Amino acid sequence: MRFSNIKSVVLAVAAAQAVNAHTCFTNFFVDGVNQGDGTCVRMSNINSQATNSVHGITGNDMACGVNGQNGVDRVCGVKAGAKVTFEYRFWPDGAQRGSIDKSHKGPCEVYMKKVDSAIKDQAIGDGWFSIYRDGYDGKQWCSEKLIPNNGHLTVTIPQDLEGGYYLLRPAVLALHQADKNPADPQFYVGCAQIFLNSNGAAKPKNTVSIPGYVSFKDPAMTYHVWETPLKPFVWYGATPYVSGSGSKRNLHVRTPPTQQEGLPPKGCLIPNDNWCGTALPSCSDEGSCYASSSACFDQLTTCYNKAGPTGHPGCTAWEKYCGAVQSACKAGNFHGPPSASSYVPPKPANLNEVPAGPPPQVTDGDYGSSSDSSSDSGDVSSAPAPSAYESSSSGKSSAGTSINTCGSNGGLTCKTGLCCSAAG
Repeated sequence: MRFSNIKSVVLAVAAAQAVNAHTCFTNFFVDGVNQGDGTCVRMSNINSQATNSVHGITGNDMACGVNGQNGVDRVCGVKAGAKVTFEYRFWPDGAQRGSIDKSHKGPCEVYMKKVDSAIKDQAIGDGWFSIYRDGYDGKQWCSEKLIPNNGHLTVTIPQDLEGGYYLLRPAVLALHQADKNPADPQFYVGCAQIFLNSNGAAKPKNTVSIPGYVSFKDPAMTYHVWETPLKPFVWYGATPYVSGSGSKRNLHVRTPPTQQEGLPPKGCLIPNDNWCGTALPSCSDEGSCYASSSACFDQLTTCYNKAGPTGHPGCTAWEKYCGAVQSACKAGNFHGPPSASSYVPPKPANLNEVPAGPPPQVTDGDYGSSSDSSSDSGDVSSAPAPSAYESSSSGKSSAGTSINTCGSNGGLTCKTGLCCSAAG
């Protein structure tokens, strides 16, 4: 068929993802409801490299990752005050369970940016404000807490933010190579496109530019995560916004905005990340039947072309449906097309349906002198207070500003300065 070559390429790059398993943000839940793999998420357009960290810390990819300047077709609705849970995976398509290698110790953060269009905005520049950060709590780094929690990081959207379109940026910073020369702090970032349904009017004052909110002058970028005992972790970037601390517009009567872009297309039958197969033209004779079949396969080609790192289960389901439409035409059943309902794949599991317990982890053994701490049983929760191991004071570093080997550039994990593994 016309789409066979496209499908082969998609399958090949999906298989390649398991070779260099780092981590990536793949999907999210709103108050426990799964929005779907890749849905409303800006991800790398190079499927085989989707789990790689950002190249360096000063480029535009720091905002929403590789290809992060390009929006996707969907925007997900979120209510003010909602709990949003981000999912990180070793394998973007969920072929195997796992979130991040235990060696990739480091903090997590979540930023937001108010935009005119969640689809068209390029993400880079000023306007980003923090709503969450979690570093080291005396026992574990935030990244370590992801492992027993199925890669889940949960935050609460501030209740008083003004409604409208936002980019929502979770990030994990792996510090296992930060103390090397040259230093290689590894950011794993992505962005969710959301529409915030809110009656609030608050605009956070403390905003930063991304890229630009972090540099090698920040002690965190050269932090020695294997040192014993650990030194206090000095945070970079903006202090998380607290509801009630933002400026508000002086409006006597305010009508909350309504979402206009990124809604599911009308007649959506079978989705796959940000694509959706829509209703086919009706048919009543041989010519119109095959025209309907052709329209189905045209949509299928688009589906496979647009399929991102999270895979193409919806395309596979749509392919089966197209086969049924074509078979009906060949059998002389020209009145249709047949219903697609029996080909719709199961809905993705919601948060309370995800299997509990620590998943298998890819690991290459001991990466440093620090011992692994015991697992936490709960989600990485929102609004953690800074611990005794964190500091807001500033510091300086003499490390360089370019990364030329290993880590974020070579896709390798290293210890004692040597590149030794392709697993993370």
